Amino acid sequence: MEKENLIERYSSIEDEIRSRIEDFRELWEKGGEEEIFDELTFCLFTPQSKAKVCWDTVEKLREKGMIEEGEKSEIAEEIKKVRFRHNKSSYLVEARDDFLKDDISLKEKLKEFDDPKDARKWIVDNIKGLGYKESSHFLRNIGYTQDLAILDRHILKNLQKLGVIEEEPKTLTKRRYLEIEEKMKRFSEEVDIPLGHLDLVLWHEETGHIFK
Repeated sequence: MEKENLIERYSSIEDEIRSRIEDFRELWEKGGEEEIFDELTFCLFTPQSKAKVCWDTVEKLREKGMIEEGEKSEIAEEIKKVRFRHNKSSYLVEARDDFLKDDISLKEKLKEFDDPKDARKWIVDNIKGLGYKESSHFLRNIGYTQDLAILDRHILKNLQKLGVIEEEPKTLTKRRYLEIEEKMKRFSEEVDIPLGHLDLVLWHEETGHIFK
């Protein structure tokens, strides 16, 4: 993909992107703990699994009341389409015990942070199963911020095509993640596409749609 093609594609779907981001913001402003936790569950499920499959699975668990009440083994049985389901069911139960069954409000906790990077670091340090990519994804999806990069394979592939990075990294250490995030931010300023919008236009380039 060339820079000019990116700008042209963004222009054609900008309204759709703005509408999707408004959905995210509305969740932060009006959403309750359960809705926030559904997005957390989604981001726990997404590593090496398709996003649409993960969200369909979250909705199925929610309908069956299993997010709050399901045993780890029951959840693992229910999420067979999600890779590493046994680990991810454990992560879900552990996070549930911390933020749905305890007195800690995840939303109120995040409000304590003035800098989204500090909020992300707290998530990485305190919620098992969420690394920098998943934590950035979660904070974007709940409308907390649009200023963190979600460096999944789709984004990295296109950043390489655009010359933002020389090659796709085989692994992403914290240091490497933050370096690429800064490069992506500088590039977003160069092409005059906000970082949160750039993520969605690159996602659209790979998948043909805007999801979450």
